[in-house]
Amino acid sequence: NGPCARIEVNMIVDERITDYMNSLVQELPPYLRDLEKKALLDGVPIIRKETQTFLKVLITMKQPKRILEVGTAVGFSALYMSEYMPVGCSITTIEKMPIRLEEAKKNFAKAATGESITLLEGDALVVLSNLAKEVPNSFDFIFMVAAKAQYMNFLPEIMKLLQVGGILVTDNVLQ
Repeated sequence: NGPCARIEVNMIVDERITDYMNSLVQELPPYLRDLEKKALLDGVPIIRKETQTFLKVLITMKQPKRILEVGTAVGFSALYMSEYMPVGCSITTIEKMPIRLEEAKKNFAKAATGESITLLEGDALVVLSNLAKEVPNSFDFIFMVAAKAQYMNFLPEIMKLLQVGGILVTDNVLQ
């Protein structure tokens, strides 16, 4: 985003901070609680409680208009973010695994906030590249939760999509 672009790196690695963030956790809405339980039983990776709290705080503070999520899985984190996003905000999320795409579609269809979520199917790098060409600088909040080994490959396209002053959150970079 030009010579004034700034990247800050913040990680939650201190156990005391994690414990504090977990103490702020509120009960999930029933549909998300059920989805979380099912995902964990099925071995589908979803965001941890402290990440949920962190996203809630950031979204509440930033009040984004357009959120991009890279890595949908079964749709838990997109649905979670949709619970806290401001009115008029939309979420675009990317997934390539067919079995996860079908689950995410079902979960979005069942949720009241699902209509504000657009699911893009395909390889994230290809989808990101196409989005960067079609709608550069169009997202003010981006959450990367896909294949961690691909984050560095995604970053150039992500930076083309992130508005100046936008927030980029990456999940589990230390895995």
